[in-house]
Amino acid sequence: MAEKPLSGRIACITGASRGIGRATALALSAAGAHVVAVARTQGGLEALDDAIRAAGGEPSTLVPLDIRDSEGLDRLGLAIHERWGRLDVLVANGAILGPIAPLGHVIPKEWDHTVAVNLTAQWRLIRSFDPLLQAAGAARAVFVTSGAASKCRPFWGPYSATKAALDALARTYAAETGSTAIRVNLFNPGPIRTAMRAQAMPGEDPQTLEGPEGPAAAILAMCLPGVTETGRLYDYPARSWKSFREPA
Repeated sequence: MAEKPLSGRIACITGASRGIGRATALALSAAGAHVVAVARTQGGLEALDDAIRAAGGEPSTLVPLDIRDSEGLDRLGLAIHERWGRLDVLVANGAILGPIAPLGHVIPKEWDHTVAVNLTAQWRLIRSFDPLLQAAGAARAVFVTSGAASKCRPFWGPYSATKAALDALARTYAAETGSTAIRVNLFNPGPIRTAMRAQAMPGEDPQTLEGPEGPAAAILAMCLPGVTETGRLYDYPARSWKSFREPA
């Protein structure tokens, strides 16, 4: 039997209890990784673990944690260090849609919440996990972004702004780790049948959309040791890698 491509590797994924995160956790486990699954809800994590076990994977490490809890992320980084001494894969998937409203009508508390989840928590993941990724032989980090980062439609200001900032954050991290074995990339799933999509587009028929399994397979491919791209965006709707154009 051929060895699974992520056999013996440790993979941490945020937003793991539903949607693309859940499907990706299942894909990572099926590829042989030990999954450290992070989400807010204990019940959702336990259901994920049941699905992983039912598919023949090893029990995952369940971490009920709100990624706004920066100290909690630091404790998680320490726990991973003490148990394994490294992290081979990071999939930063956890995010929220935030308020859909004119910018002048956005409540400051909702703005702060969106920035905390979609941007600050992603930086804290880098801050907490960079030493663990550095310690791995061929670490891979994937940050889940959105077409909204560049398609600035009306009323989507908090989400678009935080995803654009996430793109800059990930690209900067890729530049800083370019001479290492870490590869850092962004993933745009496009319109996928998820709870967030239903929240954003309540009048849309979800059955017209693709499920999360396809994007999960694409993210898995970005996590393999043979990946050489870094600082790039994989655009799932186009099924292709895209480079960011640097300013003149």
